[in-house]
Amino acid sequence: MTFIDVVEWNSDSSEIFAWKFPHTNLSTATQLIVHESQEAVFFSKGQILGKFGPGKHKLTTENLPLLRSLFGIPFGGKNPFTAEVWFVNRTAPLTIDWKTTTMRFMDPDYGQMIPLVASGRYGLKVVDAERFLVQLVGTMSEFTSYELTDHFMGPLIAKTNSSIVSFMSANRVGINKIVAHLDELSKFIGQPMSEFWESYGFSLTGFYITSVDLDTESPEGQKISEALSERSAQGIAGYTWQQKQTFGIANNAVNQFGGGSGEMGLMGVAMMANAFSGGGGGMGAAIMTPPGQNQYTMQNGGAPAQGNTRVEVFCSNCAKKYPSTSRFCPHCGNPYNPCPVCGADNSDKAKRCVSCGAQLQNSQIPSGNSCSKCGTAVQPGLKFCPTCGNKLM
Repeated sequence: MTFIDVVEWNSDSSEIFAWKFPHTNLSTATQLIVHESQEAVFFSKGQILGKFGPGKHKLTTENLPLLRSLFGIPFGGKNPFTAEVWFVNRTAPLTIDWKTTTMRFMDPDYGQMIPLVASGRYGLKVVDAERFLVQLVGTMSEFTSYELTDHFMGPLIAKTNSSIVSFMSANRVGINKIVAHLDELSKFIGQPMSEFWESYGFSLTGFYITSVDLDTESPEGQKISEALSERSAQGIAGYTWQQKQTFGIANNAVNQFGGGSGEMGLMGVAMMANAFSGGGGGMGAAIMTPPGQNQYTMQNGGAPAQGNTRVEVFCSNCAKKYPSTSRFCPHCGNPYNPCPVCGADNSDKAKRCVSCGAQLQNSQIPSGNSCSKCGTAVQPGLKFCPTCGNKLM
């Protein structure tokens, strides 16, 4: 049998934590060479024979006292024995990347469950070679960062996911604000992770979270991402999701004018006008007067009907907003023709209000029926002018 003269590991890879020398036929004359940042550990018959730090060593009974009891080797001479030699890398690889599985989190900003995924990196250093080899290496010939990640994927993901969700929930940090808390979050998770790795002979030299993002690879995440993108676009454009939906209904309704669906068309246009008038009661209309106060008709010159308290209106010609106290639209010059019920501006040819659907009376007022004092057009049969109170009859 040929015995090995020199046992050595020449490797500069920081990805390999431990490597087993391929031969076991050694002797007391074998020379062991351990490089800087390495440690050599000898195993035989289920026991650890000894550990060696950097330097050159002879595998004599003086250096390995257990050889005498395990193999009956006397002092001196070249005596054979069998043993496994493991070299442990004591450097600190800082490029071990990790990524969680999908975790669901109740976002405080959006008020709904959203799927998240996080990623980062950590650095480990072997500080207890004996514990590391006994618990992890087993029958493998080498142990790399890939085996390490694969071996601990389950507990790592469980601990990381739980810690991230706990931190974000306790601090009410949503997906939009988490970037500002990544350093704090890394420290929060780093402590329990450090204790976890110590039990396997490692020192955690660094734990970093580089991102916590919406999981757009999941169908649910894709839908939420599209919705958030649309919401941002709407915010820049200056309209809301509800107003967009109203636009769709109103456009369909407008297409039905003249097609046998006049009332539905009027309703759609009314919804659109109301949606853009401020979002108050009555599908977004401004403050309205009680029904009992709406008995007056439209007045000459565009003044609001008595009892109406609408603050702003949308021009029936250019659709731009202006104060209801104006007699003409300041944007296009169109006269303000208020609805007697809700005060919304209407075309002078309209028979029903585009906002509330009320019947408009202005087209039915005969020419020449006006107040002799203020000139306001009045409905036949009225005894007093609704504008100035002048007696008509």
